[in-house]
Amino acid sequence: MKKFSLASLVLFLILSCDFSPENIQNNVEFNTILENYYQDGLKLNPINATNEGDSRYNDKFPELITDNYKNKQAEYYNKYLNKVSKFEINDLSDVDKMSKSILEWECKINLESLNYNTQYTPIDQMWSIHLIVGQLASAEGAQPFRTVSDYSNWLVRLEGYIKWLANAETNMRKGVKNGYILPKSLISKVIPQIKAITNSDLKNNLFYSPINKFPSDFDVQTRAMLKKTYTYIIQEKLIPAHDKLYQFLEKEYLKQGRLSSGIDDVPNGKELYKHLIKLFTTTDMTADEIHNLGLSEVSRISKEMIEVKNEVGFKGSLKEFFNYVRENDTLMPFKTAEDVLKNFNSIHDRMKPQIEKMFDLKPKTKFEVRRTEKFREKSASAEYSPGSLDGSRPGIFYTPIPDAKKYNTYSDESLFLHEAIPGHHYQISLTQENDLLPMFRKTLWYSGYGEGWALYCESLGKELGLYDDPYQYFGMLGAEMHRAIRLVVDTGIHSKGWTREEAIQYSLDNEAESEAGIISEIERYMAMPGQALSYKIGQLKIKELRSLAQQKLGNNFNISEFHNKILESGCVPLALLENKINNWINSKLN
Repeated sequence: MKKFSLASLVLFLILSCDFSPENIQNNVEFNTILENYYQDGLKLNPINATNEGDSRYNDKFPELITDNYKNKQAEYYNKYLNKVSKFEINDLSDVDKMSKSILEWECKINLESLNYNTQYTPIDQMWSIHLIVGQLASAEGAQPFRTVSDYSNWLVRLEGYIKWLANAETNMRKGVKNGYILPKSLISKVIPQIKAITNSDLKNNLFYSPINKFPSDFDVQTRAMLKKTYTYIIQEKLIPAHDKLYQFLEKEYLKQGRLSSGIDDVPNGKELYKHLIKLFTTTDMTADEIHNLGLSEVSRISKEMIEVKNEVGFKGSLKEFFNYVRENDTLMPFKTAEDVLKNFNSIHDRMKPQIEKMFDLKPKTKFEVRRTEKFREKSASAEYSPGSLDGSRPGIFYTPIPDAKKYNTYSDESLFLHEAIPGHHYQISLTQENDLLPMFRKTLWYSGYGEGWALYCESLGKELGLYDDPYQYFGMLGAEMHRAIRLVVDTGIHSKGWTREEAIQYSLDNEAESEAGIISEIERYMAMPGQALSYKIGQLKIKELRSLAQQKLGNNFNISEFHNKILESGCVPLALLENKINNWINSKLN
């Protein structure tokens, strides 16, 4: 898989478009700015570089939650916003027009984010950097451990992480004084995550994993030297740093935790939530509009669920059917985690023939199904981890399996469609492999588009030869209901004063997820307000665009061509996607 080449892009534009010399020069200058934006962004957050397979900054750790880092971010986004704003849209190619619009959106939304004091709550159970570092430390993630230099780079990076742990405590202390603090229920989930790293049994300490996984070509002396160094760093620096943070969280911070659930209870919380809705949905929808849309979708999907309940001959109420599905032993057939992984691979095999008909574009990046690492398994959801830009690391679908014997399969088909194929794996890998896109667009993520596409993919199950089993189709409805409920409970928690318990009960009343799973989900929404809204908002927009194209193009509508158009530009704000599809429809009609 080739990386972005400025020269090849310019050549393509010259050959395919009628540009004046002035416009060609503009494109060269403009794309140089885009490339510089990308490269400077990697320096600003070197963890992103590592995740993309770029090893130049593997020893660097971003400051992240310091005032100095905030100032660097503001300088970066203002610099490039000013640079791209000087270009007239009509002087640019179609690819560059989209890039200009995206970069302007990206700079503006990130500058808006800097207006809020999120650095005072730097840690949570779902999203914060300590979990990302844990994945890197496992020696199975993006951080390479192939050479002695790799092992040394990681130790240098850990020094930056240890500083972050100290800064996190400092910021949380400031947050307590200024009214910025996590809900108590979230703090209680973070505490065991931090405590786990204080394990003095080195062989079972997550950060000792690279020593347990030496490359075969390391000689005895090299192994002994690295073992001694890692042992010292972990015992004398890393464990004490985690223990200090753990003691603060356990003995001080937990007592100060908020009893309220919503972000609107912190200073400027209402304005922050409005911003987060815009950030994650890439729309200007209000909390009330989204809440009412959610109520409407919950009602619609409930009716379809009742039809499935009646089809399988269940005589009780829909809520009773939820409990039946949750507790049905026949839907929990596995004995080992490996059985669960094999089931996902069999789903992939069954859909392959239909994939050929519905998708012209297919990624070259390899794909794997893996079990979520044990240190975060209890709090994690199933998720997709993208492959590296150079194709050396596969895309990975992680699924948590705390207890294989209690693992319920009823939603596995829809889950695979969403997280794996053709959901996030196709979407992200095809973007990374597209040599016509500038590098910064290959790694962008807008939840409205990204999660919207993945949820849209769940609705393709029957077209892809799945959902023959009514319980699997009910699983798809359950997954869609889950995202519709998010519209209700996320806005309920963060704009309407709902408690954690009220949100849990609403979910229990309307979906078939286990109570433990629902609690984890509600606390996820509490940890990152607004993110959960993006799935349904994006899905409904893509379905609306498909319906519009089918209606206007009639017999000229081709599903694979439509999917090409949705996927080929990578992650974009929904308004830009809508403009693109409308232009494509009009071009087909003219």
